[in-house]
Amino acid sequence: MARDHHPGDDATVFLGEDLLAWLVLAIGAALAVGNALALIRPPETKRNDDDLAQAPKGRAIAYIVVGAIAAVWGLATLLA
Repeated sequence: MARDHHPGDDATVFLGEDLLAWLVLAIGAALAVGNALALIRPPETKRNDDDLAQAPKGRAIAYIVVGAIAAVWGLATLLA
């Protein structure tokens, strides 16, 4: 029985079979680092009148925790 050939059957997957783990690691780390930097060093000038002087601390800390958990999860998946 002949096998149907589909485009991409013989191609390698970008970043291997661990693409989802790499994405979780990258997005989680970006979420954690971005919010940490927003707390540590807020923008010097406002762009608009309705811009906040500093990121809301509760929300930023929650995003840092969620991002760190996602980054650790992605890293653990890659190392397993």
